[in-house]
Amino acid sequence: MNNVKKFLEEHDIKYVWHEHPAVYTCEEAEKYCSHIPGVPAKNLFLRDQKGKKFFLFVTPAQKRIDLKKLAEKMETKKLSFASPERLKEKLGLEPGSVSPFGLLNDSEGEVAAYIDKEIAEADTVNFHPNVSIASIELKKEMFEKFLNSIKNRVEFIEM
Repeated sequence: MNNVKKFLEEHDIKYVWHEHPAVYTCEEAEKYCSHIPGVPAKNLFLRDQKGKKFFLFVTPAQKRIDLKKLAEKMETKKLSFASPERLKEKLGLEPGSVSPFGLLNDSEGEVAAYIDKEIAEADTVNFHPNVSIASIELKKEMFEKFLNSIKNRVEFIEM
C-alpha cells in the first residue's frame, strides 16, 4: 500500500485515496464502494495454456468476460485463472487485492497488462492499492501516466 502511494507521488501522479471496509469481490465492492467516483474495475490474473505466460486483464467490474474470446484477442491459445501461489509469486498479491498497481511488484516485467478500452477511455477509474481496504481514484490522464511509468507491456483491447 505504501509503495503504491510512494510510486504515485514520485511520478507526480495525482490520485484520491478512499478507505472502506475490506472487499474481495465485485459484489462487495458495489455494496461498500459505490460512492467512489469513476468506473470500478475487475482485475483478472490469468495464465496461458502452458502456464508460462501471465497476464493481467483489467475490465469494468460489471462486464462478463468469455475467456475463449479474450484469448483470441490476446492472440494466445487458451487462458485460465492463475493460482493464488502464482499471483503471490508474480505480483506479490493475495486474491481479492489484484489491480494494475500489482505490476509495481513485477520487477522483471513478466506480466503483460491488457486493458479493456472501456477502462482506458473512462474519465475516472478506481482500483485497489494492492490491499482490499482502500481504493485509489485516478483521472484518465493520471492512469495513462501510471501505465507509461511501468516496465510491463501494456495493450488495449476491445471486448
